[in-house]
Amino acid sequence: MPAPLLAPSLLASDHANLAAGARLAESFGLKWLHVDIMDGHFVPNLTFGPQTVAALRKHTALFLDVHLMLDEPHRFVEPFAKAGANLISIHAEPAYDHAATLARIRALGCQCGLVLNPGTPANAAEPFLGVVDLVLVMTVQPGFGGQSFRQDMLPKISQLDRWRRDRGLGFRLEVDGGVDLNTGPACRAAGADTFVIGTAFFGAADPAAVARAVAAW
Repeated sequence: MPAPLLAPSLLASDHANLAAGARLAESFGLKWLHVDIMDGHFVPNLTFGPQTVAALRKHTALFLDVHLMLDEPHRFVEPFAKAGANLISIHAEPAYDHAATLARIRALGCQCGLVLNPGTPANAAEPFLGVVDLVLVMTVQPGFGGQSFRQDMLPKISQLDRWRRDRGLGFRLEVDGGVDLNTGPACRAAGADTFVIGTAFFGAADPAAVARAVAAW
């Protein structure tokens, strides 16, 4: 299993000073930053666009893990790739050509990922496991921060990890939603290796302690 990796969620940082959020992550030796892109249609919220990612890219060398929660993600992969995303993840749920979109992300020079909402079974990702760099299991219904972690997602994580091990695949297995120092260890035990933590990191009295704890999982 890959070493645990903390990807703080920019959504939980100070939106008036996103660069400071990135610098905070860097100050603890973290390598990734998770950037949630919401369109107000696929999920009931609006967040950042390509210009925000491009502006952030000027202030950080962090690996930008860009999660597209969009009705038509295939229309936006190029702007986010050009803005400086390192990895672009797309959802399995909307109807579009997933395989072609993943291939396009890779052709643009980015790593690619596939995301499963809580109601989407693991087997929706199975056809793509050999071509993605990451599978993200949402452990809350996406759209808003601060929701409670869904324990019923643990079997899905375990199934994806079994397929990964049985087939000798190298994709990272990420979890996002209600992940903190209490729920994260169960995700790790189920096979997750990449942890999107928002409020529990940026809102912590001691973010460094959160970073140390995740590194020890």
